Amino acid sequence: MRRLRYLPRLIDDNGSLEARAVYRIIGIMAEDVFALIQALADSGRAAAAFDQLVDKFRNEKNYALLFEARLMRKRHQLGLPLIQTEDASALPDHLRREYEREMVEAARETGSLYLAEGDIERAWPYFRAISEPEAVRDAIERLEPPPEIDGIVQIAFQEGVHPAKGLELILKQYGICRALTTFGMYAVPRDRDACIRLLVRSLYAELADSLRRAIENVEGSAPEAAGVSALIAERDWLFGEYASYVDTSHLASVIRYAIDLSDRETLALACELCDYGRRLSPEFRLRSEPPFEDPYTDYDLYLRALLGEDADRAVEHFRRKAAESDPEEAGTMPAQVLVSLLCRLRRYGEAVEVSLEHLRGISPNELICPTALQLCHLAGDYERLMQLARERGDLLSYAAAALARAPAGATRGSSPPLPEKV
Repeated sequence: MRRLRYLPRLIDDNGSLEARAVYRIIGIMAEDVFALIQALADSGRAAAAFDQLVDKFRNEKNYALLFEARLMRKRHQLGLPLIQTEDASALPDHLRREYEREMVEAARETGSLYLAEGDIERAWPYFRAISEPEAVRDAIERLEPPPEIDGIVQIAFQEGVHPAKGLELILKQYGICRALTTFGMYAVPRDRDACIRLLVRSLYAELADSLRRAIENVEGSAPEAAGVSALIAERDWLFGEYASYVDTSHLASVIRYAIDLSDRETLALACELCDYGRRLSPEFRLRSEPPFEDPYTDYDLYLRALLGEDADRAVEHFRRKAAESDPEEAGTMPAQVLVSLLCRLRRYGEAVEVSLEHLRGISPNELICPTALQLCHLAGDYERLMQLARERGDLLSYAAAALARAPAGATRGSSPPLPEKV
């Protein structure tokens, strides 16, 4: 087939072209693209040569080379070496800005073309390079689990594009053991609540299913109840010395993560998991670190407080643990847990007092709860914040408190005379 479709590209602005160039190009077979590029170069049609390359790679779906061809075309337009020998950051500012603009547009097009083909793994490096993960996140959200998910999981979970979907894929493909291990290995600030919801609900479903089977085996018919607490109610025979219906290490991990939840329905499910855990024999009731030494009781109090149930009782429970714990053995974790609970309950004033009593002098890097200064801000106690900031020589926090405390409008408009410098 003659390569006639290239001809419109070769017409110049005046609609003319030397006849000998036309004859040279008409005779080029489709597979002889090297000769075509040579012909365009010989006729001084560099722009047309680059257009042909871009079109060829796009039509052949060779998107990686499409990206490189677009950048080479831009280097030609800017008078830069066609073979890149140095980083774009070394270019003069006006050239660097224009070249980087083309890089962004080329990366966006290339990534989008890969996504249109369903190739998330090849699309991601281009969107990652330009800090635009949203398109990849949307593609992952719509994804049905492929036979091989490791590459997608790497992007979704480990690289933080869509952690919840990544964890969902792990649960479906490998089960909760792998999901818990993966979740515990990585800090997951984004989608954390959604990830924990998945873990709690997955373990809850596994436990409920296991309990229903055990009940049916003994009673001869499937129980009508669906929830864990209803299934175990008045069935003490379920809890023999060696009876367990879900991996206890999985149970302990899920309940530990559950205190970070905000979803009320899932919090209620976590409380039912604690209800089940409390009825296990001592063989399976593992001890934990302070202040959760008796995990199924201690976590249950914390979780129920988040649901608005017996919040005062939970606060006093953890207040007593903070007061009675030995910092040499338990560290400051009991006090930090109490501060965190008070913050979740929006009892910031009490949290300030606990922080000042038990956590004074502790580096913020060692805390899992807000600092005393942050707590004062949350409480709106700017007088206390100014006092603490002054004691610590923290001029910036002092200024923030003083300005936040000022009457509305006092920090704008005309300024009163300043005191003389000393």
